[in-house]
Amino acid sequence: MKFFTISHLFFAAALTLVSCSSNNSEPIEIAAESPAESGYTLSENQFQTSGMELGKMEMKEFHEVVKANGMFDVPPKNKASVSSYFGGTVKDIELLPGEHVKKGQTLFILENPDFVQMQQDYLEAKGQLTYLKSDYERQTNLAEDNVTSQKTFLKAESDYAVTKVKVESLGKKLSLMNINPNTLTLENMRSVIAITSPIDAYITKVNIIRGAFLSPAQAAIELVNTDHLHLELSVFEKDLPKVRVGQDILFRIQEDKGQEYKATVHLINKTIDPENRTIGIHGHLVDEKSADQFTPGMYVEATIYATSKSMAALPQNAVVEIDDKSYVLELESSSNNEYVFSQKEVKTGATTSGFIEILNAPDFDSNAEFLTNGAFNLITE
Repeated sequence: MKFFTISHLFFAAALTLVSCSSNNSEPIEIAAESPAESGYTLSENQFQTSGMELGKMEMKEFHEVVKANGMFDVPPKNKASVSSYFGGTVKDIELLPGEHVKKGQTLFILENPDFVQMQQDYLEAKGQLTYLKSDYERQTNLAEDNVTSQKTFLKAESDYAVTKVKVESLGKKLSLMNINPNTLTLENMRSVIAITSPIDAYITKVNIIRGAFLSPAQAAIELVNTDHLHLELSVFEKDLPKVRVGQDILFRIQEDKGQEYKATVHLINKTIDPENRTIGIHGHLVDEKSADQFTPGMYVEATIYATSKSMAALPQNAVVEIDDKSYVLELESSSNNEYVFSQKEVKTGATTSGFIEILNAPDFDSNAEFLTNGAFNLITE
């Protein structure tokens, strides 16, 4: 077998020039027959000085991942577009986007003379109803005694029923205007109504200004409640079979791609976008407290950890790639302050957390040790 020598100080690059003229450097023996069969012999001193390390194959979890992207969103019940059932001129508004409002808090004031007319109609109909009810009850008693005609009784019954419906109808309309019909009197009639917030939320958009006329159903203010912020992701149709409810999600935001956050798959949509051939994935944050850092609409890049398997693996530093092939240095023996390594070809697979899958692990003894730090310098020299 043919041997070559390499200066011991090859492992200490900063002293290369000194090693060239030194007579005390220790040689590393390399048996050179073929790249897959090369042997290396190191002394204890060389091993320790170069910071080399030994390690065995470990069983690691390797995940098949699915790439996804999307954004933060909230449930539909946490969004609101505020409008008015009745048109009117905006008399007062003092809110700005970003402000927090409570449910029932006044958002803006509308004014319209028609509001007074509706209250007048209600009070008039309510007053008539009292008389018509009394007349109907009297006619009912007279009809039972055959004192009054059937026509008169039916007229009284009809007038009472029609007016009762009118009172109920006007009362419902007043309730939609945030006017309590039960407490409405001649003295507290008003030409303005207050439009209130339907939920606890933040204002995201204000579409009106003071003095503008707001038409019925025109969106005036938009609100969002961020209490249940979640992920709405999209994955390609081909990846759908890999995704399951409960799988882990790691995601990053564009503003801080160095920080990863955790979520889980909560729901999987049942329809595919015909244009992009993608399907929606609904994810819940693992740490709900971290939701304060995010905003609805914020873009995210995510990785869904799909199927997993436990496989033998080595640290990535233990594997050296040369000409599309991968090699490791297996410890053959260690005695007399000497380490003997042989170069072996390996088949590699997926990577995870600094480890690489060894597909031909059965070719090695379960107790075999490998050079996990320093292999690259030896093999590529």
